[in-house]
Amino acid sequence: MKIMRYAALFLVWASMASAALVEHTEMYTDGTTEMSGYIVYDDAFEGLRPGVMVVHEWWGQNENARHRARMLAEQGYLALAVDMYGEGKVVEEPTSARDLAMGVLSNMQVCVSRLRAARALLDSQTQVDPSRVAVVGYCFGGTAALGLARAGEDVDVVASFHGSLGTKMPPREGSVAARVLVYQGSEDAVAPQAEILAFEKEMKKAQVNYKIVIYPGAKHAFSVPESDRYAEEFNLPVAYDANADQASWEDLLAELKAAFSPAVEVVAPTE
Repeated sequence: MKIMRYAALFLVWASMASAALVEHTEMYTDGTTEMSGYIVYDDAFEGLRPGVMVVHEWWGQNENARHRARMLAEQGYLALAVDMYGEGKVVEEPTSARDLAMGVLSNMQVCVSRLRAARALLDSQTQVDPSRVAVVGYCFGGTAALGLARAGEDVDVVASFHGSLGTKMPPREGSVAARVLVYQGSEDAVAPQAEILAFEKEMKKAQVNYKIVIYPGAKHAFSVPESDRYAEEFNLPVAYDANADQASWEDLLAELKAAFSPAVEVVAPTE
């Protein structure tokens, strides 16, 4: 019996040791703009799994967005880091980033159209169960993700990390399909307390299944490790907060697990 148990443990260990993240980029379009999606999943798992779209900060689909996608892939999801600007465009200074972000957010039809194009790409992946999808956004991406939820997209979870919460297009009562998660810092100058209260009122009026988590002392972009450099280099009101980052990530994973459990089924290796 001990030999059989050790043999089984060895097979599990060998399967895990041989596992690797599979990464590739794939072009897609919303009909007018060609975009570059970064797709990643763990090949240790077989069968269908939930898909998670990761929506980048205002800098574009940079390494931070791809890193979050890899972190989700390690949890058993297929993750797609989307491209909201086209051609994988990434910028490194605030003026250009602001112009690109406002070019999308000033027209929510464009924003939603690009996210729906990314959703179509996600759904087309053979490893994905298209009936189990989440959208996770950071800063600009959080605002964009909330726009998709307000538009009534059929997704299970929408999570915004330190995004702007205001809108000129509030949802109709009962029109939001997703569970909406909002992670904010108490000292976030981009989304002050008045905006958070207005957002909560909006969610209640529309009868949305939502949760807001506030991290005391955390500033805007608290989950972005590069925030301290941005603050020093560009004088932006941002700061990285390791505790808030860890706590919000763990809460997200718990929410995804509750929505999708089990995420995937590990298939035992055949002899």
